[in-house]
Amino acid sequence: MIHPGTHDKIQAIPLATPDQMRDRIRRKSKLKGRQPEEAALAQVRTLIGLRPPDGYPRDLLIEHLHRLNDAHGCLHDHHLVALASLTNIPMAEVYEVATFYHHFEVVRGDEAAPGLTVRVCDGLACELAGAQDLLARLPALLGAEGHGDVRVISAPCIGRCEQAPAVAVHQRAVPLATAGKVLQALASSSTSGVQEPVQATTNFVPASLAEQSISPPPDAVEALPAFTDYATYRASGGYALAAALVNGEENAEAVIKAMEDSGLRGLGGAGFPAGRKWRIVRDQPAPKLMAVNIDEGEPGTFKDRTYLERDPHRFLEGLLIAAQIVGIDACYIYLRDEYHDCRVLLQAELAKLKANPPCELPKIELRRGAGAYICGEESAMIESIEGKRGEPRMRPPYIAQVGLFGRPTLEHNFETLYWVRDIVEKGPQWFSGFGRHGRKGLRSFSVSGRVKHPGVKLAPAGITVQELIDEYCGGMLEGHTLHAYLPGGASGGILPASMNDIPLDFDTLQPHGCFIGSAAVMVLSQHDRARDAALNVMRFFEHESCGQCTPCRVGTAKAAALMQAPVWDNATLEDLAQVMGDASICGLGQAAPNPIRSIQKYFPQEIA
Repeated sequence: MIHPGTHDKIQAIPLATPDQMRDRIRRKSKLKGRQPEEAALAQVRTLIGLRPPDGYPRDLLIEHLHRLNDAHGCLHDHHLVALASLTNIPMAEVYEVATFYHHFEVVRGDEAAPGLTVRVCDGLACELAGAQDLLARLPALLGAEGHGDVRVISAPCIGRCEQAPAVAVHQRAVPLATAGKVLQALASSSTSGVQEPVQATTNFVPASLAEQSISPPPDAVEALPAFTDYATYRASGGYALAAALVNGEENAEAVIKAMEDSGLRGLGGAGFPAGRKWRIVRDQPAPKLMAVNIDEGEPGTFKDRTYLERDPHRFLEGLLIAAQIVGIDACYIYLRDEYHDCRVLLQAELAKLKANPPCELPKIELRRGAGAYICGEESAMIESIEGKRGEPRMRPPYIAQVGLFGRPTLEHNFETLYWVRDIVEKGPQWFSGFGRHGRKGLRSFSVSGRVKHPGVKLAPAGITVQELIDEYCGGMLEGHTLHAYLPGGASGGILPASMNDIPLDFDTLQPHGCFIGSAAVMVLSQHDRARDAALNVMRFFEHESCGQCTPCRVGTAKAAALMQAPVWDNATLEDLAQVMGDASICGLGQAAPNPIRSIQKYFPQEIA
């Protein structure tokens, strides 16, 4: 408070001149951080399209990154700055998403874009088939052939275990790869894309192949087999059931009852009853969404790819049936980026379905993964569909209540939806009528390793590994006898040949420290060591950990280091296994200890 009578003595002191104030305002008005270049803005706009009236959708960030990556062979940092500006997404967010996924490579400043990339799968099946030798020989061979700008890198499982060793030249798959085949593929590929081969059509009827092999024999492997297109599928009665449901001619409750009575369980690995899942999500408030998982990154698994590249519409009809019964407004299909040919096929057939729909369709969007095994976990997949890093969510809430975009979400694996039409048309007893050793249903076993005829085998649930090898795979390779097997892919544990009589199904392997998961059976012989297989899959887990939780991020790396020792430090490994299993957020870290414990329990002679 100013004392009365003193105000006439107070003098104003100028803090700045008018010119200084104007200069300060000019400096503050300039934006901080790196600003987009006009040329980069124009290039990005050309690839992602003009800005919609309400702005670019946030969830399309990964799709936009793919367009940039496809066009330039990498992600230039000036394009990322432009993308952030156009989409109004913080640059830090764009960068952290771009650097999370294996198939994106950020190039800074004036660095040259990488040349054509050859990815040699180093998964277990490919390692057994000589992938490491191929990986060692290719760089020098390519250099001698004048392909010095081609880089050769190892890659985690690319979903072609029955065609081991498998290689991807840019986005073109090379099955049963040899150096000569890779050179031939390089001759017809470039960084700008691949030549899309023409695929023949046929009427593929999977039910007629029950208790048979789905995959062709190894000497008849084709990258793109004949498939059922939209016209052929409609002509053979396809989509009639979906149309009847939409038009009210088919009873929805009867369809759910058929699903429940068939015993169909989630075929992505979790095994949750499909009919029960429909009831749970149907009771949730609208709007409801569906997320379909075709990420299929579990080493040893390739069944979804095998069915998709032959019969896409049977899956799409199952999707429509589930959407109609549950009350789904929009469906999002998440397909792993390694399945380039499947993506081209599915995009084309979806366009045909939308152009001439058999009934009213929900919104259907195909989303592209970017090389991250963790996105096979349902909540990580949802994060990725939303355009974010694929990191699993804490639960509860479960995605049936709070899932995609915060809405109740029905999540299914591809194969679960694939069998819906046959179960409803033929009756639940058709599916449940198969089985052995007290089990019911059919299972699509992805078999790889030391067998004569690897591939997808549509066999009865409960079959043993010995029966599977003898009856469906032509026996072991010449000079090989069964030594060990992985009944459920990389995370399902490892069992010795002496336990070759266990029924392979949900709930039958848990007492032995294993599980069937996605039914990926990998067969080892006396020429292999189970401990080497365990180390291979642990290195895979280390590479694919999203890094969100310390037990998994640090535990997998530490375990992989300890497992290289001639004699294992079992006490320390058991401590790691305990912490990973108890404290990891998702199934990757929780299942990572399974190979460790299997070796300690069943193969102690290999680590002593």
